[in-house]
Amino acid sequence: MKALFIIDSLANAGTEKSYLKLLPRFSNDLEVEVVYFYPDHYLLGAFEKANLPVHFLNIDQKYGFRQGIKRLLELVKEVQPDLMVSSLLRSNLVSRVVSRITGIPLVGTLVSDSYGKVRLESMQGKGLLKFKLFWLLDRWSARIPVHWIANSAFIADSHCESLRIKRQKITVVYRGREVPGRLCEKVVSSGGTSTINFVSIGRLLNTKGWLDLLEAFALVRRERSDCTMTIFGEGALRKSMESRIEELGLTQSVSLPGNVPQVQERLYDYDCFVFPSWYEGFSGALIEAMMVGIPIIASDIPMNLEAITPNENALTFPIKDPSMLAAQMIYAINNPLMMAKMGENARQEAIERFDIVKIAKEYEGVLRKVVTPPGLP
Repeated sequence: MKALFIIDSLANAGTEKSYLKLLPRFSNDLEVEVVYFYPDHYLLGAFEKANLPVHFLNIDQKYGFRQGIKRLLELVKEVQPDLMVSSLLRSNLVSRVVSRITGIPLVGTLVSDSYGKVRLESMQGKGLLKFKLFWLLDRWSARIPVHWIANSAFIADSHCESLRIKRQKITVVYRGREVPGRLCEKVVSSGGTSTINFVSIGRLLNTKGWLDLLEAFALVRRERSDCTMTIFGEGALRKSMESRIEELGLTQSVSLPGNVPQVQERLYDYDCFVFPSWYEGFSGALIEAMMVGIPIIASDIPMNLEAITPNENALTFPIKDPSMLAAQMIYAINNPLMMAKMGENARQEAIERFDIVKIAKEYEGVLRKVVTPPGLP
């Protein structure tokens, strides 16, 4: 059996990194090849190091759908896959046309709350019109995939409504990560002289809630001036964040190192992981933090709550509420032993539910059922 995984680019983002973790763990008799359209090659070396065959179709336009369809058709004739799996909007639209032309079954993936309230509220003017146009195209062509894989139950239900997909055509398979060999053993100090080091990971986008986090951190610094905040990641919001950091007087306490290799290993150097995102699909960064066992404070969006349980393995707060986030950060500082216990609980939960070996078996099982439906040899 051969599966062709189709994606927009090899950017340093959640879906791309999840494929990098997932695909090498499929059975040997499931051949996997990866194809991407647009020139962001950040993870190319990592894919090659993982011995994953990669094809770049070199679309030099923002969309280039006609060119993309032509080149993907040529590649499909060469590779002759039994199944295609597509992720992210541009690749989804191109892959659906190719699936319809060739008859090769296509599995679609649902990896973000693409048409949810938060996303819709962020659109205006021409951007809103374009958003609605692509929504119509997405909905119209959503009948083509023979099955869907969603990375959370909330995302599955959301797309049943937004794309009118039948729920029985969707299987939920969470994102997975490797189980680290060690537990985060740092415990924040209350009332002492130790510096409290907060950390977060994610693309620097407005919907990740970074400006809320900066506002909250400024409030925390009024009570604990020895705190620091490090945010790993890169993106279009960097300049706005740097300006706000300067305005809030946080230049000596907030660091934006950008993208770094093996970022999960960096979590062991910090005391508490903060995740302020307004919406997600199912966050790989949150799962990595759980696996490490670092104490967690996360937004209470439904996708996060499929991974964490408030006050059992994490603290939570409402999105766009810097005051509440600051209160939870101060609570974490003042209750180090309780936070350490929640970190241990989060690690155990992650090992039981999100071990990449388990997730890979689940994902592969869905693909095999699509190619060989029940009742057939």
